[in-house]
Amino acid sequence: MLLPFFQWLESLRFGVAVDESGYFVAAVNVAHLLSLTVFLGAVLMVDLRLLGRGIREQPLAQVALDAQPWLIGGFLAMLATGLLQLLATPMKAYYSDQFWLKMYLVLFALAFTLTVRRKVTQADETRLGPVWGKVVGLISIAVWVMIAVQGRLIGMLQ
Repeated sequence: MLLPFFQWLESLRFGVAVDESGYFVAAVNVAHLLSLTVFLGAVLMVDLRLLGRGIREQPLAQVALDAQPWLIGGFLAMLATGLLQLLATPMKAYYSDQFWLKMYLVLFALAFTLTVRRKVTQADETRLGPVWGKVVGLISIAVWVMIAVQGRLIGMLQ
């Protein structure tokens, strides 16, 4: 179903130029990893607070609000650099089980982050209870780490 789209991406001159430019590909990979670091740092600040660790001097809602620009900026940078990586090798991505697992996990993680995690971080901490914050924090950390691992495996197993 998506094969014609990926074949079209493969035929684009921009993707060919990106793939043949060793320095550009390296710079995109570094930028992707740096944006991943910023993004995961923002995720961890909030998730560690959900686990009862990290910045305990501020309310959870304030920690989440302070981390939000870094979370959004890091994600947008990862999206942009990830698209450039995809343009460089679309058919490699299409035939990679790790790529598809990563994409499914990203969809789940985004839905989870924008719904459940957001609702929990905005809730009154006294009404939240000791368990739900920890469950949400652990799920969030686990899913985003699995996404990072799958991304690394795309390059290693192809």
